[in-house]
Amino acid sequence: MTDAPLMIEAQGLTKLYGDFRALNNVSFTVPKGQVAAFLGPNGAGKTTCMKVLTGFLAAASGTARIAGFDVATQRIEAARHLGYLPENGPLYLDMTPKSLLTFFGQVRGMTPEKLAERIATVTQLCNIQPVLNKPIYKLSKGYRQRVGMAQVLLHEPEVLIMDEPTSGLDPNQIRDVRKLIRDIGREKTILLSTHILQEVEAVADRVIFIHAGEIVFDGTPKEMQARGASLDEVFHSLTGAVA
Repeated sequence: MTDAPLMIEAQGLTKLYGDFRALNNVSFTVPKGQVAAFLGPNGAGKTTCMKVLTGFLAAASGTARIAGFDVATQRIEAARHLGYLPENGPLYLDMTPKSLLTFFGQVRGMTPEKLAERIATVTQLCNIQPVLNKPIYKLSKGYRQRVGMAQVLLHEPEVLIMDEPTSGLDPNQIRDVRKLIRDIGREKTILLSTHILQEVEAVADRVIFIHAGEIVFDGTPKEMQARGASLDEVFHSLTGAVA
């Protein structure tokens, strides 16, 4: 148990696509300073839940809060505390990382002094100095992912929601991004969507396992592993598959 304030709250979230129930009464919370892995097979409802939590989708029922703000009724206030990195996050490919960060900082109303300070900070944190003035379309996928992460960190959000941040990266790029997530996680609250078991072991304090739109496990990686001989075996058992 922790006395830290709750930074991500899902209460009874249900999302329908016609007759299909993508989320079924999903509830969980993530306190300040925790890195939670949102684990589950493809199609389990991870991305849908994240889009509801960030306000990009409206739930059929239930409540989502970021830093105490209801994302449906207090969207702007919630967004000030949130950084969202979707899978294959959109970037303006003809821009350079520096011009992209400058644009987003100006849109957020940062003063020139504050913007210069934050660009210097996030470019160092995300290690994108070598490509700062190169067109984004010329960058590798690993560097593009780092640019996306720098953009979501620019306004100093307290909460980060990341959807499959290592998808499509090579092993070296995956290692670099995981290290970056661990470094950021020392100060931020992070919800990290993944279906990769090694991701859980590498970065997470907590596992929230979703399957067929429902939470089927919520605990530490150690508690999850205690349910079977390996995380792979537990993953199979929780999804109803045969190991």
